[in-house]
Amino acid sequence: MNQISLNIATALKSVKALVLEHEARYRNTSEKVQLLAVSKKKPASDILQAVAAGQRAFGENYVDEGVEKILEINDASLSWHYIGAIQSRKTALIAEHFQWAHGVDRLKVATRLSEQRPKHLPPLNICLQINVDNEASKAGIPMAELPELADQCSSLPGLKLRGLMAIPTPRDAMSEQRTAFAQLRHALENLQDTHPELDTLSMGMSADMEAAIAEGSTLVRIGTAIFGARES
Repeated sequence: MNQISLNIATALKSVKALVLEHEARYRNTSEKVQLLAVSKKKPASDILQAVAAGQRAFGENYVDEGVEKILEINDASLSWHYIGAIQSRKTALIAEHFQWAHGVDRLKVATRLSEQRPKHLPPLNICLQINVDNEASKAGIPMAELPELADQCSSLPGLKLRGLMAIPTPRDAMSEQRTAFAQLRHALENLQDTHPELDTLSMGMSADMEAAIAEGSTLVRIGTAIFGARES
C-alpha cells in the first residue's frame, strides 16, 4: 500500500470512528448513520483506495465528473449519490448513472428525472433540498413549499422519495448548528404523517457532523476529512 492509499484508509477509519462515537453519544436506538464519501475533484484512483478500505457509498457534486468516475470504476456494488445543484440539461445523466439525487427542489427537475430514469433500473432515490436559512444564493425550497412538492414527487413513477437534505449556513457554535438541523428533523417528522415511508435525513459535513448526528441525521456527507483538500 503506497503512502496516498495509507492516508485515505487511515482517514476513512478515523471518520467512521467519529461517526460511531457520535451515534453512541446521541442515539437511543440502533439506527445507524451512513457515511457518504464525497470525492469532488478527486481522481478515480482515490475512490478505489477508499473502496479497498471498505467504503461503498460515494457522493459527487459535478455530473460529468461523476459519470466519468462511475464508468471508469464500473463496480455495481457501489452506491453513487449526486449531491450537487441539478441543472435541467443534466437530468438525463443523473437519471441514467446515479442511484440517488439529493438536491431536488423543483417539480420540473423531478419530472425530468422520473421520465429519463431507464425502465430497467429501480426508481431513483431522491431527497428534497430545503433552504433552511432562506438564502437567496442557495438552492432549496422554503419549508412552506415542502408538503406540496413532496406530494407531487411521490407520485412520479421513476422516483422514490426518501427524505430531506439541507446545507445550512455555516455556524461556529454547536448549539446553533443543532438548531438549524432540528428544523429539518421536525420537517421530516411532520412529513412522515402523510409519507410514513420517508427514512432519510441527508445533513452534516466535516465541520458540523456531530450536530447533525445529534439531531437525527441518517447520512453525513464527508469529503476533505477523507480525501484531503481538493485542488481548485
